[in-house]
Amino acid sequence: MKPWGGRFQGKTDPLLERFSASIDFDRALFKYDIMGSKAHAQMLERIGILSPDEKRKIVKGLDEIQKEIESGKFTFINALEDIHMHIETRLIEKIGDAGKKLHTGRSRNDQVSLDMRLFLKEEISLIDAILVGLLKGLVQKAAKEKKAIMPGYTHMQRAQAVPFAHYLMAYYYMLKRDRERLLDAVRRLDVLPLGSGALAGSTIPLDREFVRKILGFASVSENSMDTVADRDFVLDAIYGIAMIMLHLSRLSEDLILFSTEEFSFIALPDELCTGSSLMPHKKNPDALELIRGKASRVIADLFGMFTLLKGLPMTYNRDLQEDKEPLFHAVNTVKDALAVMELCIKGMTLKHENMKRAVSMSFMPAVEMAEYLTAKGMPFREAHAVAGRAVRECEKKGKLLSGLTMKELKEYSPLFDADVFDYMDVNNALNKRETGGAASFKETAKQIDAEKIYLSL
Repeated sequence: MKPWGGRFQGKTDPLLERFSASIDFDRALFKYDIMGSKAHAQMLERIGILSPDEKRKIVKGLDEIQKEIESGKFTFINALEDIHMHIETRLIEKIGDAGKKLHTGRSRNDQVSLDMRLFLKEEISLIDAILVGLLKGLVQKAAKEKKAIMPGYTHMQRAQAVPFAHYLMAYYYMLKRDRERLLDAVRRLDVLPLGSGALAGSTIPLDREFVRKILGFASVSENSMDTVADRDFVLDAIYGIAMIMLHLSRLSEDLILFSTEEFSFIALPDELCTGSSLMPHKKNPDALELIRGKASRVIADLFGMFTLLKGLPMTYNRDLQEDKEPLFHAVNTVKDALAVMELCIKGMTLKHENMKRAVSMSFMPAVEMAEYLTAKGMPFREAHAVAGRAVRECEKKGKLLSGLTMKELKEYSPLFDADVFDYMDVNNALNKRETGGAASFKETAKQIDAEKIYLSL
């Protein structure tokens, strides 16, 4: 007999049982369902629905069921649909009529919302710990490579020389924002839904504040209809995770490019790469490619949730059962992706000479050339044109800006003097940049020092 079976004659069609069952994935919520049920039982005793002995039997039975599930001895069947019905049915089998009282004042609608909020509070805490590990790895690598220089790119063309540490810190700040975004999502989901019932609350004087304190929520939900219909907190979580995966995917793409023979700026750790079954020389960046690929699936999880929710009428609808698989997938994927990226950042090595060569064999000092003329009083647009003409002529002659003679420079502008070569020198440029947050050695060092404090390094 199903818990809702009193209204119906006959049995549910086996096809519907299989089609509607969620137990294959929502069994992951078992410990949160048990946690919520124990708190609910304590509250029911407090308001006189359960006797102390009944409450004791329920809590003991729930503890035993948790051990059965954790040990693999628990039997799951499609006929019982979800984790809530499995636990309740098994509890009644174990302790009899006392188990039938546990669902007083409660619906699976507010129960599943509770389970998922408890799940997310714990899982986001785990994600945060792994994310902090990656943030520390980025700062430590940046601190170690403070003097390494590389080309910075726009439109995938060499643009201006930057400290490699500044490049790493750019991703650090992306991921730091992601961390703040996830922690903000926790603040919004930290609301007790239990007590909202199916959609309208209960005539039974449930002590929601008592349950809130036991389960450690920050507040109690304010509108019962909104509570059971709400999956904004799931969207918030998946969005935060999708942003992490997006940033990890961009970083993966950079590192894949930088590890190619064409760039050859870095060497990836062997333990995160694979070879070819045909080509003995190959070292493939599989771990990073998989992060890039898995990011697309997590983004799909987000859009799947948007599509699931966009047309639902108030309040609870069975469609909401489909919220768990994208959430679980996103959560599990991002934990692994963050851990893999941390190993990559810590284990990769820099090919300093190749990076220096890429910086020196370019026309990137044209920016400093234009700024030199501007500092001498020439309007920037005119200075820009002068530097551009110099680049064009150097390309024709097959030489770099540093190879121009003073006579040649004077032909472009009489403002040029011998100190222009020092002004265009890459190390001098990286020391001269004064704007806050600039790609300079000084500003990058300030960023590293500040974030070491943030991370308690």
